Amino acid sequence: MSRRKLENKSLSGLLAMSLQTQIRMDNFHNFYMLESKELGRGRCGVVRKCIAKSTGQEYAAKFLKKRRRGQDCKAEILHEIAVLELMKSNPRVVNLHEVYETASEIILVLEYAAGGEIFNLCVPDLDDRIGESDIIKLIRQILEGLCCLHEKNIVHLDLKPQNILLSSINPLGDVKIVDFGMSRKIESTTELRQIMGTTEYLAPEILNYDPITTATDMWNIGVISYMLLTQESPFVGADNQETFLNISQVNVDYSEETFSSVSQPAKDFIQKLLIKNPEERPTAEACLSHFWLRQGDFILLYSPEESCCPSLMPGHATKCSEERNVRSSCNGTCSDKEDKENIPEDSSTVSKRFRFDDSLQYPQELMADFVC
Repeated sequence: MSRRKLENKSLSGLLAMSLQTQIRMDNFHNFYMLESKELGRGRCGVVRKCIAKSTGQEYAAKFLKKRRRGQDCKAEILHEIAVLELMKSNPRVVNLHEVYETASEIILVLEYAAGGEIFNLCVPDLDDRIGESDIIKLIRQILEGLCCLHEKNIVHLDLKPQNILLSSINPLGDVKIVDFGMSRKIESTTELRQIMGTTEYLAPEILNYDPITTATDMWNIGVISYMLLTQESPFVGADNQETFLNISQVNVDYSEETFSSVSQPAKDFIQKLLIKNPEERPTAEACLSHFWLRQGDFILLYSPEESCCPSLMPGHATKCSEERNVRSSCNGTCSDKEDKENIPEDSSTVSKRFRFDDSLQYPQELMADFVC
């Protein structure tokens, strides 16, 4: 398949709608003061903290290049803006404040999440690991946001701990889902088949080039839950080839050693999501009824103002857990530094620990052996 055909394919699933947000052509720097330190850098561009000169309010400015790898990416950026507009009433999704455009970039001014990425809570050997009750809170909130997204037939396609932020870290704040650059609209009349996402989080249907559905995001919920509970990545191998093989064979370590401090209901929750057949995975709404997420103090009356989704039933609200002191080294809204890679030179030492992700957006970037 030619590169031109692949690029055309990558445009399928983009929202075609009139934006409500005005794209300002003013000089961004006249209205915001940028901090020198980057919050994050990835394939899409760079994110930096900024402060509104008129109010002193903190925001995160996401600078997106309109051309990447020699191709025009403006349609994808406008799609991301459209998705953020659709989700503007959802407190679990980062809020879009303003948009600016220059000759080479589009700048999204986003809500600033001071607590940083939940990836920081997955790292082994934290001085103070969060408990399972806190993890329940985080997973419930991610699912609440995902319910609204799926209700609008939007799949995120890059859900991972680096794209889930927190409003604060001490006390443990609320979830903010970010980075909708890879998200796509699922149409009832056509199938969506694309190879895009982040290596160790890819669902089996992505690798097989099978149709993408909302169940694809649910695989990622299983991976995120596994990482938060065990501080290990379920599928990461010594190299991409091994990682892809682990995913395609659903090679997951559920040993007593790995799950020694994890409850049986939590393990059951993960096992129901890390299923190769997408049709067998529960929906986001069904997950909220799983007994792991509804145990004890978490069965509460639902507060309608906390979500935009009328389909969420009573009992789906989240109770804040006890405060925890957790060290955080990042206040970012984008994920990894230096093009989302931080791979040790000796990959053999990685094993089931973490390797910062390799993002894929074009089918030719994936090993041909794993593409049907």
